[in-house]
Amino acid sequence: MRTIYPPAGSAGPELDLFGLAEAYAYPRDGWLRANFVTSADGAAYVDGRSGGLSSAADMRVFGILRVLADVILVGAGTARTEEYKPARRRDSLAALRADRTATPPIALVTRTLGLNLASPLFAEAPPDARTMVFTCEASDSELRTETAKVADVIVVGDEAVDLGALVDELAARGLTRVLCEGGPHLFGDLSAAGLVDELCLSLSPTLAGPGAGRIISGEHADARPLTLRQVIAADDGFLFCRYFAEDQNLQHS
Repeated sequence: MRTIYPPAGSAGPELDLFGLAEAYAYPRDGWLRANFVTSADGAAYVDGRSGGLSSAADMRVFGILRVLADVILVGAGTARTEEYKPARRRDSLAALRADRTATPPIALVTRTLGLNLASPLFAEAPPDARTMVFTCEASDSELRTETAKVADVIVVGDEAVDLGALVDELAARGLTRVLCEGGPHLFGDLSAAGLVDELCLSLSPTLAGPGAGRIISGEHADARPLTLRQVIAADDGFLFCRYFAEDQNLQHS
């Protein structure tokens, strides 16, 4: 894997894991990045799951982004479809998590609390990176009580989850480098709220064909300009792009 943009006359040196970590370093605290994989024709999944578009190189970047993050934010539907588990400990990259928990906690976003509380995401989460559940006042109070037995439950918002308040709650816990892994509705809502600073997009050399949805959805999501900051190419044909929100362009140039 080598950096091919910004141009430097030729492709950069081969990037090892720590080189990738440097390439994807957070620009600052208080930063929310989203990470998605998409096909060459814009599909967000194959056969209902994003894993059908992935590769060994994509999983390498996926792992690096998780190691760098303070917390992983994901919609409950995506966590269920993708069969989420707690983030995996990566001993070879332990130095990148100095002064932090060995793994970042998973933070679920759910209005209804329709969760499988016996799943590994709850049952196998380490005590220092307990799964977090963000919900709203409209959720069932008995379900909140049950969920609180296996996760940290945080109520933000009345009829819907208030994403701005959610980000503030994470920051109050020292979790300021946020990685959102989807799904499309959560990404759309975060974008509509102006909370997305960066998009990390893996472009798979695959034609998925008609029918699959895109990485963003939701009635409030609208067109937003992005600035390309970096492209890394892998030998398998994948391209890994970093885009910054336009209002972050000058601040981090």
